[in-house]
Amino acid sequence: MNRQKQKQLRAQRRKFRVRNRIYGTPQRPRLSVFRSNMHIYAQLIDDLHGVTLAAASSCGKNSGISYGGNIAAAQAVGRKIAELAKAKGITQAVFDRGSYRFHGRVAALAIAATEAGLKCTDPEAIRAKQQARAEQRAEGPKPKAETKPKGGPPAAAKAPAKKPQKAGK
Repeated sequence: MNRQKQKQLRAQRRKFRVRNRIYGTPQRPRLSVFRSNMHIYAQLIDDLHGVTLAAASSCGKNSGISYGGNIAAAQAVGRKIAELAKAKGITQAVFDRGSYRFHGRVAALAIAATEAGLKCTDPEAIRAKQQARAEQRAEGPKPKAETKPKGGPPAAAKAPAKKPQKAGK
């Protein structure tokens, strides 16, 4: 199996693992995110009836975004999906990151949607985690504890035994 197929298979497994725990209802739909190199897309999905309630993306003439592959575009899409959700009377959603890490454009979309009125993440908890990581980086790496080599005594103590010589030679 080539590397691209392996990468695609790992992403698919991650997506299934994430979606196995998430289920959208009409009152609290699933906010699903798809990210490509050039654009970002978001949908509010009711899994109970199998219906997309609202969708927003960074592509198209109506979006007003010239380039959709950056954090600014993701924030705009997050605000747009929150506006569409408010219009339908939806205030909460379950965030579905798919096979992507909650980082960069995906996190920006979720935070922007939450700040615009669609509760799908906890921005305070995210900021607390980011501050804790920044403090850890500022402290520098932890000193490594001295460890014994694996496999028994050191090599100096393991001197090879001399073979006895045959008598008479």
